[in-house]
Amino acid sequence: MSDTGTAEGVTGEDEVVDLCRELIRIDTSNYGDHSGPGERAAAEYVAGKLTEVGLEPRIIESHRGRASTVARIEGEDPSRPALLIHGHLDVVPANAADWTHHPFSGEIADGCVWGRGAVDMKDMDAMTLAVVRDRLRSGRKPPRDIVLAFLADEEAGGTWGARYLVDKHPELFEGVTEGIGEVGGFSFTVNEQLRLYLVETAQKGMHWMRLTVDGTAGHGSMTNHDNAITELCEAVGRVGRHTWPVRVTKTVRSFLDELSDALGVELDPENMDETLARLGGIAKMIGATLRNSAAPTMLGAGYKVNVIPGQATAHIDGRFLPGHEEEFLADVDRLLGPRVRREDVHADRALETDFDGSLVDAMQSALSAEDPIARAVPYMLSGGTDAKSFDDLGIRCFGFAPLKLPPELDFAGMFHGVDERVPVDGLRFGVRVLDRFLDAS
Repeated sequence: MSDTGTAEGVTGEDEVVDLCRELIRIDTSNYGDHSGPGERAAAEYVAGKLTEVGLEPRIIESHRGRASTVARIEGEDPSRPALLIHGHLDVVPANAADWTHHPFSGEIADGCVWGRGAVDMKDMDAMTLAVVRDRLRSGRKPPRDIVLAFLADEEAGGTWGARYLVDKHPELFEGVTEGIGEVGGFSFTVNEQLRLYLVETAQKGMHWMRLTVDGTAGHGSMTNHDNAITELCEAVGRVGRHTWPVRVTKTVRSFLDELSDALGVELDPENMDETLARLGGIAKMIGATLRNSAAPTMLGAGYKVNVIPGQATAHIDGRFLPGHEEEFLADVDRLLGPRVRREDVHADRALETDFDGSLVDAMQSALSAEDPIARAVPYMLSGGTDAKSFDDLGIRCFGFAPLKLPPELDFAGMFHGVDERVPVDGLRFGVRVLDRFLDAS
């Protein structure tokens, strides 16, 4: 147990860094096959921190070791619809040899907390714990009920985390109409008079696909015009090199309008190279929301150098824009051709909601109170989050994990990247903003 866990007079700002470091030190790597070492340990850690301040969290295990922690905080007005704050405890694997500081050390260096999960998303888990613990220690109830969900398995699609809870324990989210989660609320500094905070209001959908081609097996020295590897590689090459057409969705249009106003230039979605170059670390994230995409990620075939195999396989990470799923699949099938069998490994919908309402107003007011040059703007996430599962319960979700970032930090590159880290000052800023947000929501 951390010394900050029970110390009197400790605030959320005081303990958020230690909470983040301690979470990072629990290796919750998700390999997608139930072999990850630490989701249960992380769920128990979170449950302990919530129990210390009077909550009665539940640890729910969907499969041995695949544990999530859920708790409910009573608000001043329980008749109001409840708010969900969700975060995942699992992380993608990391190879320590590639890192400046060990990915599971929680090292503090250069003003940052380093480690796998620092931005994806143990930072938000720590900020949520810090704010909740501070409020409960000081007897400050939120205006309405809050459901906290610290989840397993998000990095492999959420099957054993959010999806399991939504399908098997929907009663845990009774009365919840809105929610906040990861990959939103981070800053992009335009100039000394303006800082944009990108709030996620949309997500691309996904089709993780397995491709299979059957051919004629034979000796490697023989001529073979039915080589499965050749056929598959040509198809994968067509998909990987394809330039997908620009499709400007409602959310992207809103973001481009805000960006155009901030930069003082007219933006042409069909010619974004120059504009994206001005966005620094978030350029890849924003650029990926202009088009559908399909990235080849895995290849498999053969077992001996002089044997032509009878089958070859590949995997593709496909992402489609809201409203463009049918177009996306038709384009993929056309590119693959008739010889390639396609099947989904994991598929999920695209999401999109309007950037309006009292929750958005609460985000803007909380940000402005801590950063006078803040302006909240909507954007689309090129990936996906557990919000896709909670959407099944009619919960309107936003990405809002507030961080004020140094302009030079490649924030988008931190996700699943080497040397993932989050600024210490950013964590403390996030605690202050979330605390104000809860009061205003």
